[in-house]
Amino acid sequence: DELVNVWNRDTDNVMVVPMRHGQQIVGCQLIKPEGDKKFLFGQRSGGAEFIFGQRGTHVLCEGYATALSAQQALRNLKVGYVLHVTFSAGNMKKVAEPLPGGLVLADNDASGTGERVAREIGWPYWMSDVVGEDANDYAQRAGVFALAVGIKKAMAQRMRA
Repeated sequence: DELVNVWNRDTDNVMVVPMRHGQQIVGCQLIKPEGDKKFLFGQRSGGAEFIFGQRGTHVLCEGYATALSAQQALRNLKVGYVLHVTFSAGNMKKVAEPLPGGLVLADNDASGTGERVAREIGWPYWMSDVVGEDANDYAQRAGVFALAVGIKKAMAQRMRA
């Protein structure tokens, strides 16, 4: 239900998510309706992000769909947010470096990459209990309310730290 940029190409409706360094667009991620993702050839994606929300807790999200689910959960919690779509787990650390702190929504990868990167960043994090799921998958399976409860618990850890 979120408004996005859509590129009509050969009858495909492709969602276009701009990738930025500050105000400069350095590339974009193309997402097909089936979920297939692709970056433009030759772009600079290291440190690039897509941000929505302007005030509140910095929340790092690997993917756009995760950020949309986080947005719904945070709105339900009535918590201000700045959502940073980082496009990959490896890029999360680069995006996190200049930020004062926040929360990581880590993907539960079979490889353990999402959790490893979240721990390396050193912020509190939340991750689905099911291997292979991100926060959006979890919200689809368990509901946005359950995601909000998980985020609230993770944010409470931050307050205690």
